[in-house]
Amino acid sequence: MIKTDEDMLYHRTIRVWGKEPQMLQVIEEMSELTKEILKNVNRKKDNLNELIEEAADVEIMLGQLKVCYGIVEKVAAYKADKLKLIEQRLDEWESKNNG
Repeated sequence: MIKTDEDMLYHRTIRVWGKEPQMLQVIEEMSELTKEILKNVNRKKDNLNELIEEAADVEIMLGQLKVCYGIVEKVAAYKADKLKLIEQRLDEWESKNNG
């Protein structure tokens, strides 16, 4: 596996700050994104900037999580399979509802 600069940075964060603190940070960032989504949907708040910031934070932390557990390739493969399944389901739904 060829490590990207991003993966090397994620390895460094785990080495310097530790696995457990970084995995707790994953949870914190996901919680902050959840909070902003709820504000947007439930309260109709115009918080696009906050959604952008929190989505970026979550993506970064998910990158650390995948590197931390050595599951980068497995997640990518599972994601590809899931996307194919979603596409199939959409095709089926659209053919039933638009035809």
